[in-house]
Amino acid sequence: MNSLTETSREAQFVTLGIEREIYAVPVEAVVEILDMRPIFRIPETPPYLVGLIDVRGRGVPVIDLRLKLGLSPGIPSEHTRILVLHVPINGREIALGLIADRVFEVLPLDLRQLEAPPDIGVSWRSDYIRGVGRRGDGFVIVFDLATLFTADEASVIGRKAPPDLAASASAQPLPAAATLQDNPMIKESSRCA
Repeated sequence: MNSLTETSREAQFVTLGIEREIYAVPVEAVVEILDMRPIFRIPETPPYLVGLIDVRGRGVPVIDLRLKLGLSPGIPSEHTRILVLHVPINGREIALGLIADRVFEVLPLDLRQLEAPPDIGVSWRSDYIRGVGRRGDGFVIVFDLATLFTADEASVIGRKAPPDLAASASAQPLPAAATLQDNPMIKESSRCA
């Protein structure tokens, strides 16, 4: 079989943990991974929109992934990270921070082997799930970032942030950081058991 065909169906994802579950976002969406830092609160926003952080002189809105997924708030620890992402919303890319309990690794997943979100027999919100992959004996839920963050949320972020910060958070992309494989916060899956 052609190795180009083989590799074209494999994609790289950054895996992150919320409680005991493992989620993944496409590596190309991740700008950088930061330690937890002070967050500037924005009044009258949904609970999951915790505020703004400064990323190299730009205000970036931060979403608490636990609250966005309907889980109880967590207490930040030394493992808590903020993933700065470029998220496609309403035809444009917006820089958003995403708080995760921890970040694990860069993991290759075969897109042909992603399973559809499970049918549990009742209505539940699975539209933000691109698919379910495998990591060892466990599962990895791969987010569809375009549906995890809706156009309504983009308008809330734009309305609630101070005008100069809202414009800087979405007008220009953040400068590229070092490659994720060079980031000491995460490790490549090839070096993991």
